[in-house]
Amino acid sequence: MAYQALYRKYRPTTFNEVVGQETIIQTLKNAKAQDRVAHAYLFCGPRGTGKTTIAKIFARMLNCTSTEDNQPCGECENCKMALNGSHPDIIEIDAASNNGVEEVRNLIDRVKYAPMQGQYKIYIIDEVHMMTKSAFNALLKTIEEPPKHIVFIFATTEPNKVLPTIISRCQRFDFSKVSAKDIVQRLSIVCEQEKIQIDAEAIGLIASLADGGMRDALSILDQCVAYCSSEIHIADVRKIYGVLTLDDIGQLFANLYHKDIEKLMTELQHISDQGMDLVRFTSDFISILKNSVIYDYSPTTTLMDDSTKELIQKYFVEAPMNFRLAVLDSLMDTYNKFQYASNVLDYIETGLLKTISQSYEEKSPVKQEISEMKTSEKSEQSYDSPSEKQVKSDENHTISYKQREKAPDLPSDVSRETSKQSEIKDSKIILEDMFLLQLLVGANKQERANDNKKYEQINQFTSDLTYMRPANLLNHTQIIASGDTYLLVAARSDVASKEINEYENTIGFQNFTEKLLGKEKKVFSMDVEQCNRVIQDFKVRMNNHTLPDPAEIVCEKKADDSDQMKEENPIQSIFSNVEVRED
Repeated sequence: MAYQALYRKYRPTTFNEVVGQETIIQTLKNAKAQDRVAHAYLFCGPRGTGKTTIAKIFARMLNCTSTEDNQPCGECENCKMALNGSHPDIIEIDAASNNGVEEVRNLIDRVKYAPMQGQYKIYIIDEVHMMTKSAFNALLKTIEEPPKHIVFIFATTEPNKVLPTIISRCQRFDFSKVSAKDIVQRLSIVCEQEKIQIDAEAIGLIASLADGGMRDALSILDQCVAYCSSEIHIADVRKIYGVLTLDDIGQLFANLYHKDIEKLMTELQHISDQGMDLVRFTSDFISILKNSVIYDYSPTTTLMDDSTKELIQKYFVEAPMNFRLAVLDSLMDTYNKFQYASNVLDYIETGLLKTISQSYEEKSPVKQEISEMKTSEKSEQSYDSPSEKQVKSDENHTISYKQREKAPDLPSDVSRETSKQSEIKDSKIILEDMFLLQLLVGANKQERANDNKKYEQINQFTSDLTYMRPANLLNHTQIIASGDTYLLVAARSDVASKEINEYENTIGFQNFTEKLLGKEKKVFSMDVEQCNRVIQDFKVRMNNHTLPDPAEIVCEKKADDSDQMKEENPIQSIFSNVEVRED
């Protein structure tokens, strides 16, 4: 006997053997039990989800002489003839090859004759969307007022191509993709009956590759059996269908995060040369990045298995969430462009390179100083922490400043205050999330409680000539964290936050905090959006026990800071040409 493909050999013959589509099956059973059989049905959905199979089972059930459990018994004469494909009242038509008006007219001529063997004459028209508009119109009147013994079952993967007038005269059933869990169960049964030795991981990968199609899953299994002489392993399935392992994807992500560009490009080229499915690779990359974000928020989640969690801990947790989300956004954008890409690999490489065009990981002070020397004439510069580069940590996290082109020399008659304001406008100071996390780690709740009580008195200094500027800058801020030598505050806007950081960088709040809090402290600021993001990241890292080491803030006054605050009159700081005399 000639070999029969698995998807044909294991095509369900009863509703109990069908994988998924429980709602549709129950509806059809009830229709028969309650004698409410419609004259036309439209089965639509993705390929391999059971449309034609259920149509055949339903047709056998309608003509079955047994009424037990609303299932075709498989024993009566009608069931046997239907299974052999010789039943005269169950007619299958392929609309792809019989899509013209003449074929429809012949069908209409046969419709008026009564069934020869069963109770109903059933027409199963597959790929009905392939029929022409004229053929649909010719069939319209018959569908609207068919003889009592006629049942039409239309099956299509593209219901949008079927005329609305046809759809409105049918009971429509939308078939959904079969879940991976159901596919795995069905494949396990088939492998057991066929005595196929296969890994559980290999079955899971086949179910994933099938993309919700049971027929596709059986076809893939058939191909794997032909390739492997003995037991089927997951590596064999990956080799046949060009699928990368999640460990390979994790290594690529590690190279990307550590900016090992040469190794990253070499690995991507090697993947392409091996004939791997790059579209599938991108989809898997997106999936594992999404899982890593889920794991950050819920380490005990049951949405992924333990092996996936171990992989995420090994390759992905070390990268900040904002970096992973940036890679995720870039890959999703790249994935949407594949349909018109001439070279998919170039799109993937470019998308990944875009994610590291900005600095996501922190620089050490030595590298930072070298970078400053090299970029002194460019539009972007990076500096260490505000004031005098005195923020120290084991990971050497620093603060980034994005500064625009330097303003031209101002005329001598322009006041110093105007000069300072122009510098502030031309500067953009952005504190990195990792540095802010270190400040939160090093904060003290009792210190914050003490500072909050004294912070309420800040309004008393808003009119003080000596402290009015720092007091007004901090007036509408909220203390988020407090350490022995620093305050971390949240400002209402991005502009206000940058202005506070600029003031700390140029003048410093130490004199004002000593007056207000009784202790010299540096002040670092962030806006509300960054505050929410950092606090959320702090909670996630605390649950995962991946918090960074606390930052060491050394609080020292600038060399001319005290002299400026004590010896120089505040009015002279604004009006340089005014002479102040004491009475």
